[in-house]
Order: sequence, then C-alpha cells, then structure tokens
Amino acid sequence: MQIIKNLLWVDCTAGAVAGLLVVLFSGWLSGLYAIPENLLLLIGATNLVYACYSFSLARRAKREKVLINILISANALWAFVCMGIATQYLGTMTLLGSVHLAGEAIFVGGLAALELRWRNQLLTAT
Repeated sequence: MQIIKNLLWVDCTAGAVAGLLVVLFSGWLSGLYAIPENLLLLIGATNLVYACYSFSLARRAKREKVLINILISANALWAFVCMGIATQYLGTMTLLGSVHLAGEAIFVGGLAALELRWRNQLLTAT
C-alpha cells in the first residue's frame, strides 16, 4: 500500500513544514492565538527536532523496531502535550489557536496510530 511506504516521509515533511512556519511566524501567531511567543517558538522547535528524527528514519532502508517505537511514542506524547497546552490556555487563547493545537494533536495522534498499526511494515522501506 502506497501510504505505508510514504508514511514516514509524510511524518517528517509535516513536522518540518509546521515547525518552520510556526518559528518564522511566531510573533504574528502569538497575537493571533493570544498565547506567548516563547511557547510558539518551543512548539515550532519541537516540531523541527522531531522532523529531523523522523527524516533520519524515513531515509533508512532498514529500521530497528525500537526506533519506530520511539517515533510512535513521540507522536502520542506530542498529541497529549498539544491538548494539555490547549487546555491550559483555554480561557485566554483564541478559537484559531485552539483549532491549531487540537488539529496538531489529532494529526500526530493519527500518525502514531497508523505507525503503530503498520509498525512491522515500516521496518523496511520497500
């Protein structure tokens, strides 16, 4: 199935694009979302670090199961972190900020679920 073959590439590309955009536009997004710019910089930097890790896996022909498990765990953890941030700023953050964080949580949580489901197929880049 084509999606399984490209799942890690989707994962690293999404992380890199999201991270880059959040870092580049953190000042503007801070006002738009009504959350601190430093928090947005942390979110963006985390996405960029994560993208580097998932890229390192995507480009390998063979992957160790423990490395895929780390990726799955990181995605699941980040989904909970995003929901925690959204909950913490619920009273002050704008609807757009809430949608962004909830959307990111759903996206990375979905990636974690797909990667868990297809973990064995992700061990090789066939």
